[in-house]
Amino acid sequence: MEFSEIFKLIGALGLFIYGMMVMSDGIQKMAGARMQSILSSITSSRFKGIFTGFFTTSLIQSSSATTVMIVSFVNAGLLNLRQAIGVIMGANIGTTMTAWLLVIFGFSKFSLGDYVFPILAVGVPLLFVNRGSLKNLGEFLVGFSLLFLGLSGMKDAVEGLNLAESEGFRSMIGFLAAQGFFGIVVLVMVGTLVTVVVQSSSAAMALTLSLCGTMGLPFEMAAAIVLGENIGTTITANLAALVGNVHAKRAARAHFIFNIFGVVWMLLIFHWFTKGIGLLMENTRWGSPFAGANDESIRYSLSAFHTVFNIINTLILVWFVELIEKTVIKITPSKGEEDEVFKLEYIGSGLVGTPELSVLEAKKELVKFGQIILRMHQRTQKLVNTTERKEQKKLFDKIKHYEEITDRIHHEINSFLAKVSAKEVSEKTSEQIRGLIGACNELESIGDIYYNMATQLDRKSDDKVWFDQKQRDNLMSYFDQLKDGHQEMILNLEKGQVKINLTKAISIEQGIDDTRDKLRKKHLKSIEKQEYNYKSGLIYNNLFSSIEKIGDYVLSVSEYVSGENLN
Repeated sequence: MEFSEIFKLIGALGLFIYGMMVMSDGIQKMAGARMQSILSSITSSRFKGIFTGFFTTSLIQSSSATTVMIVSFVNAGLLNLRQAIGVIMGANIGTTMTAWLLVIFGFSKFSLGDYVFPILAVGVPLLFVNRGSLKNLGEFLVGFSLLFLGLSGMKDAVEGLNLAESEGFRSMIGFLAAQGFFGIVVLVMVGTLVTVVVQSSSAAMALTLSLCGTMGLPFEMAAAIVLGENIGTTITANLAALVGNVHAKRAARAHFIFNIFGVVWMLLIFHWFTKGIGLLMENTRWGSPFAGANDESIRYSLSAFHTVFNIINTLILVWFVELIEKTVIKITPSKGEEDEVFKLEYIGSGLVGTPELSVLEAKKELVKFGQIILRMHQRTQKLVNTTERKEQKKLFDKIKHYEEITDRIHHEINSFLAKVSAKEVSEKTSEQIRGLIGACNELESIGDIYYNMATQLDRKSDDKVWFDQKQRDNLMSYFDQLKDGHQEMILNLEKGQVKINLTKAISIEQGIDDTRDKLRKKHLKSIEKQEYNYKSGLIYNNLFSSIEKIGDYVLSVSEYVSGENLN
């Protein structure tokens, strides 16, 4: 066994994976907006979801890309868990098309590997064209070429290893064959491990096809490895879901449960099922994959095994979608509102690299940001009217904690949007990003003001300075007025740019300004009459002035998301 051939195999596998990534990215960019529109408009019909998952995966040639996309849609609230499960089932069928593509165009007499360089000659120049559609087409062609160039390299490397003549390899195959069911389970684990390592079930399938037949790997053993690849491919979505919300994690767990259950029932009837595939293939021009089989019959039979297994698994489990949904909800429970407040719920780490979806995720995160600010408002208002020192400290600590959260959320949202804006985006999307960044900055400023107000109230209690009843009543009424502004701001954040009417927000802000002017006049008169001490009056003046500043910021948030502050 030549080490040079092993390195050649690893390099060819890497080229195949890279080609698959480039090709998939090119297709997603060409059809991304339309594909996302289809996915986001899926109804509750599980069969429509299955067809959509099949169509999408067949198109982009990557079940990992589809399932990661689905996890991202669930994360962004575009799909519910039940809809996502249907799409994932369809993606499992769609990914079997990759094996057929490889067998027909990579391992047959007509091999696309022979036409790689002419395709590259067309694709590479398109990469330097300014038109997005042509550039994306060039990316697809280059990825497509590299994929089959890598596949050709894998075939040559496996042939160079001459495993069929290797005593060690033949001994290992013989040993596993003698173990019966245990040997099949070991090969399933091997397939899982290989797919986890290479992070691509398509690459793992290409490698398995390269090892089939005269290369030394019998049909039944290759089929067991393919079952393992079905489990391994779920790892990508689960890794992506680690940075997602609880709903994204549930969608990824559903994918794992679906695939693992399919492998379990298949193992129970494995030998009968593979014999059935052999009988099915006997009636085709390729023939049975068993005794006397050639490479072509084994590879086509393996593709048939992969497709038939996933279709049957889907037809069985499609009736248990509700049970799968309940199971993943039970094993991945929500930690409750208080836990979810302290982290970004919708923004992951680029689960799907499309600017439009990223903007949608950021909008949803800003709604949550606005709700956190409203909680700061409520606790600051309560702090004004609380006289028990222990309760005051508890409220102050809570407000301080919220302020730290707002700083972190502000940083993370703006960093996320900066990465999105660095991509190729339309003028409309660019405008939306600028508006969201502006709104995010204003929300962070509001959080700072509330913390400053809480600090003044905390010091007031330490210094034994008290408000009289009139001051308390005025501040409580003013806080209630500002609360209306916060609620209108959150509604505008939820609506989005197109649907916002600023009339009510402007009216509320004007009312807040008018109230500030009235309180200031009354306050100056009370100071003249010495109705309360200087320290109390100074803090009181700072508080109602801060409320007026918050009112300005609250209106500014609505203006930014509507596009008014961008002109």
